[in-house]
Amino acid sequence: MRFPASLLLVVLLALPSGCGDSSEETNTPTAPAQRSEAGMREVRLAWERNPDCKPPRGASRWGCSVGSYRCQGVVSGRGWSISCSKPGRSLRFTVPRD
Repeated sequence: MRFPASLLLVVLLALPSGCGDSSEETNTPTAPAQRSEAGMREVRLAWERNPDCKPPRGASRWGCSVGSYRCQGVVSGRGWSISCSKPGRSLRFTVPRD
């Protein structure tokens, strides 16, 4: 008798959380997502304008600083894969080959 009571308790606790459905989803970014996207654009523009962030000739990896971010670039098949981070925050983007 103890097993069904435990099972009933688990089911009852799980019900309020719900599973949701696709009708609850929206394509509108939330405010934090919009701020994140804007922040990424700012860092990318600063990275593209910074002469220290240009890859050295023949290098497959390099790094530079953009504001409070430390960025690392890696040559990839699609161009340059750039990842930037600072304490508590990171972002990445790809710069297509010229």
